[in-house]
Amino acid sequence: MTSAHKPKKPWFKRKWLWILVIFIAYVYVTNSSYFAREASGSPLLLAHRGMSQTFHMEDITDETCTAERIYPPEHPYLENTIPSMRAAFDAGADVVELDVQPTKDGQFAIFHDWTLGCRTNGEGVTRDFPLADLQKLDIGYNYTADGEKTFPFRGKGVGMMPSLSDVLQTFPNRSLLIHIKSNDPSEGEQLARYLAALPQERLKTLTVYGGDKPIEALHSMLPDMRVMSKATLKACLIPYIAVGWSGYVPQACAQTQLHIPDQIAPWLWGWPNRFMERMDHQQTRVVLVAGSGDFSRGFDSPEDLASVPQGFSGLIWTNRIDRIGPVIHSK
Repeated sequence: MTSAHKPKKPWFKRKWLWILVIFIAYVYVTNSSYFAREASGSPLLLAHRGMSQTFHMEDITDETCTAERIYPPEHPYLENTIPSMRAAFDAGADVVELDVQPTKDGQFAIFHDWTLGCRTNGEGVTRDFPLADLQKLDIGYNYTADGEKTFPFRGKGVGMMPSLSDVLQTFPNRSLLIHIKSNDPSEGEQLARYLAALPQERLKTLTVYGGDKPIEALHSMLPDMRVMSKATLKACLIPYIAVGWSGYVPQACAQTQLHIPDQIAPWLWGWPNRFMERMDHQQTRVVLVAGSGDFSRGFDSPEDLASVPQGFSGLIWTNRIDRIGPVIHSK
């Protein structure tokens, strides 16, 4: 009988097919959340800028002055202030995020903007002023919800810009996420020198994120510090997406922080429970952010929480801890 007339093997006798089936089964079992330990308890909450005034996100860019587009205020707090952080912790925040700006006299002010004109009654570049001058400003001066017809916080934010020292002294045992707002490596070096003076136990409660260059500079000086930047995210997630099906977790994922957009999360191997289990073994903290990860979108209403997977054990990013905290902690 010629080879052309050989009968074909039944499908179940084809070796390559069984290899493929075994491989698919291995990948499924290795990455299935059904076979991973589901975390007990509720997810943790990360309050962006403390208790802050939220704003319209339509057509927002890096240059948008968000103080000029806030929603009608539902609470009296201004972002990045001691009262707003205290209110956030009281509402159930496990971590509070805050923004740091270096000052002319070598300190750190807690303030969002590179310049002063958007929010305050001052003008100029924030870092060009000493801390004492910055702390005389009215940081609520330009907030408006009605196109500058009224300014509900004008006169109420005088002297309310804290320093990083003020925050650390006020909340000595609370977890904080410190945001370097620039890509200047000297800011990372300056912050590293400041943090190096803190006890090791205190450093364990702090995480720093920001531009690639300052985070690289800070981490080189404080290698045990938990940090995050776009570069550290890529160093972890790109190889993980390539080989994570095998259960392998790249070393770049160890002891860092990952901000995972909920639209991208389902594409990660083992999401959610197996992925979280692997990151827990690496002492890496996972923060779930809303949407595609642009412009600090958070889970800001009870309805938003429907997209948080059952048993998620990481942190949920929220701009409205006053709405989300009571819902999570009532479960």
